[in-house]
Amino acid sequence: MTLALNQVNTIFLAVALLVLGTYLVKKAGFLQKFCIPAPVVGGLLFAIVATALKATGVLEITLDTSLQSLFMLTFFTTVGLGASFKLIKLGGKLLVIYWIACGVLALAQNVIGVSLASLFGIHPLIGMMAGAVSMEGGHGAAGAFGQTLEDMGIQSALAIGIAAATFGLVAGGLVGGPTVKYLVSKYDLKPTETEETVETVEEKAQPITTNTFFIQVLLITFCMALGTYLGELFSTATGFVLPGYVGAMFVAVIVRNIADKLNPNAIDMKSINLIGDVTLGIFLSMALMSIKLWEVADLALPMLVIVFVQVVFIVLFGALILFRLLGKNYDAAVMVAGFTGHGLGATPNAMANMAAVTARFGPSRKAYLVVPIVGAFLIDVFGMPIIIATINLFK
Repeated sequence: MTLALNQVNTIFLAVALLVLGTYLVKKAGFLQKFCIPAPVVGGLLFAIVATALKATGVLEITLDTSLQSLFMLTFFTTVGLGASFKLIKLGGKLLVIYWIACGVLALAQNVIGVSLASLFGIHPLIGMMAGAVSMEGGHGAAGAFGQTLEDMGIQSALAIGIAAATFGLVAGGLVGGPTVKYLVSKYDLKPTETEETVETVEEKAQPITTNTFFIQVLLITFCMALGTYLGELFSTATGFVLPGYVGAMFVAVIVRNIADKLNPNAIDMKSINLIGDVTLGIFLSMALMSIKLWEVADLALPMLVIVFVQVVFIVLFGALILFRLLGKNYDAAVMVAGFTGHGLGATPNAMANMAAVTARFGPSRKAYLVVPIVGAFLIDVFGMPIIIATINLFK
């Protein structure tokens, strides 16, 4: 027996699973502790149920996820509109060092993923999905590039990417604290501040109005339209695969920084972030619930090995190299906690790691300034080109 859900029913199901995931995250402490996204919880539960129904011969559910790419495109455009390079000046030299380290990490993660995949005799791009895509990129990038690779004929890329991102999130929450504890104890590090005065870069809170909201929608759709058009022209002219959402994101970066010079009030990040959160939630929910788990069982062991090596590498890189480059002091140690968080998962993971460390050992204003700025959007400036180059190298 087959149950075919149309476009409208699929969107309803995605939103329902997102709401269910939000409820479960609030109720389950361990899900909050490791910052597991609500759409991942709801979507993965559905994927498990759908797999069980198919395996037992009771029911096969088919979904119409044709609008998934639209939500994905919108989300990455909002990421680009958040990339104000004025913020780089606030972080100074430490921000630049940390930012470059994230680029080096993205390259290393792809080398590890592709190399181990070749060792296991599987497609190199499957290994990449357990590399920078899912580690530094998190669930959003895993869903986006996973779909891109599946459209290119590489089966199970989406499921592998999402699974690797989930394992990475958990690992990132587990290793950050112990790594910093080791550094603090070994070098007898002390915070320079005497009280918790965390400095973060936040937009001024303003009420969202209909007019303001539609101006942001206008900017987003403009970047989406121009970015996808230029991306298609580039791909046609060069034969180089450039997903439409990447072009839209980089056009959005340009638009944001032009707007900062012409009219700093044109971009309302409260509205942009709201749109980004909603579209990311629905996109991830649709991506997760459409995963065919039965297709990835044979790849479980290789993926786990690759992710394990990624975790070991980032801990060693952070503790032995980045810590020294950042000054070998307490602020550097806290930034290493953030680095392991978003280097294996997401920026909320990084913030959770730093919060746990500073609650025990003391505050670090520099870490709270540098890590969110790089983790939120600057990381993609290096990460995206590295991922796209890898795809074109091994396609």
